[in-house]
Amino acid sequence: MSRYEEVDLARLRTFSLHRRSTKVGERNLYHPPRRLESFGAFWDSLPDVLGAADLRAVVEAVLTSRSADRPVLALCGAHVLKAGMGPGLIRMIDRGLLTGLAFHGAGAIHDVELALWGETSEDVASELHKGRFGMVRETAAFVNNAAAEAREKREGFGEAIGRLLLALDRDTAGRSVLAAAYKHRVPATVHVAIGTDTIHQHPDFDGAATGDASARDFRILAAEVLDIGGGVVLNLGSAVILPEVFLKAFSIAKNLGAIKEGLTTAAFDFIRHYRPMENVVRRPTLQAGRGYYLVGHHEILLPLLFHACLRGSTKSRGSRQYGGESS
Repeated sequence: MSRYEEVDLARLRTFSLHRRSTKVGERNLYHPPRRLESFGAFWDSLPDVLGAADLRAVVEAVLTSRSADRPVLALCGAHVLKAGMGPGLIRMIDRGLLTGLAFHGAGAIHDVELALWGETSEDVASELHKGRFGMVRETAAFVNNAAAEAREKREGFGEAIGRLLLALDRDTAGRSVLAAAYKHRVPATVHVAIGTDTIHQHPDFDGAATGDASARDFRILAAEVLDIGGGVVLNLGSAVILPEVFLKAFSIAKNLGAIKEGLTTAAFDFIRHYRPMENVVRRPTLQAGRGYYLVGHHEILLPLLFHACLRGSTKSRGSRQYGGESS
């Protein structure tokens, strides 16, 4: 028994998600166009200098890696989903262009809300001083239950969320990145820092279950990184947690003597952050490989990345997919 007092979460006043105002809904999401060639003239017109050259290099690395059956891992910050990029990630999974994904806890929350209710991202400034920020019941109930099931079934956290979403509605694979990953047997892991997510405020939050599920996801991610040589790692908008998690997984792989080839890494974000630069772009590629840092808004830069990869896979290889389903 701790000598220190704990807050009694059972006293909290929660309310339904359907009474919460949100800033992101289906109307705001990125919708990858079906006619990919309409993008071709624009892409081909980009100058071969500076950021445009780096973006071309990253796209080519993704296509080359998948053509050689090498992995492409995406580390996804929560803002990527808030900015509407989930459909692009889903299309990349469907086409076999992503072999693994990692989220932190907030990313999983946004994915679940978009999948089940078609909206996410509450107005923090408005709700905080009303005592309502993070107090919706449905999100906490679903994600915290997924953690409990993951511990019981010895699954990863992302695996359990994807499975439960598909069990509720098979169409969620078209709305949820985690469900699409589960459908296609693509490892999607969730790395939680306890106390950072709104669902941790609720009395049904079980730190032991969440820690167990997230720890298993770290081991799953580390197993993926064992085979990352010759592949690509994309850090999409995570400034701290996922670059730190990846660096530790990379260290494990090096300790076990598993990475024999170089790799390509790239960070995409609004500004340059220390940890993505050091832990993803620079340190893992010091001995072999190449790292890139592309700066721009997620809602502008990532559609360019996704669209160029999708178009390149179709243009270079006809209708053949990289282990995914055609879309």
